[in-house]
Amino acid sequence: MHSTVWTILVAAVTAVVVSIANGLIVTPRMEARKKRLGEAHAARDAFNSNMTTVLSACVLLRTLVPPLADNDPETTPVMHERLTGERERWLQQLDDATRWMIDNSVAYAGSWPGSQLKEFAMSYAASARMVVLSERSETDKTEFLLALTAPVRRQYFGFAWSRVRHYLADRRAFADTLARLGREATAT
Repeated sequence: MHSTVWTILVAAVTAVVVSIANGLIVTPRMEARKKRLGEAHAARDAFNSNMTTVLSACVLLRTLVPPLADNDPETTPVMHERLTGERERWLQQLDDATRWMIDNSVAYAGSWPGSQLKEFAMSYAASARMVVLSERSETDKTEFLLALTAPVRRQYFGFAWSRVRHYLADRRAFADTLARLGREATAT
């Protein structure tokens, strides 16, 4: 009888000690890890959303050409004002999206394994922001942003088979666009 009570007592004390240790050591570390992973994935999602915003705003700006003059007979003054307002709104979306990407690049780029993926994301964010801040024409800005964003977005958020299939072509297209940007910057 004495050994049975002793066994039950040792088991109960062991269970309490393990439970307390788990609550004090393991659980807080797991909760902190869960929070960090959640923040990293949220940053990645926001990166994807901002790249989608860049793509859609560029396509809209390219599609909706502004009226050539205030006195264009095809466009009333009210319609001219509305179209100009829409274009300004899309340009503001480009500014906001690229600002977020450059300001938060460490949060999302740092969440990918390997230095190549991190550098690719940060290089894209910096390049896209510099294009928006540049004194290029709207047309040139939208073309450069499309050329920069499409391959980067496919590499980070495309289907797995598409990423692998287009890996070299996307890297080459991105590098070529950066080279074009560099040539234009030195030419001016």
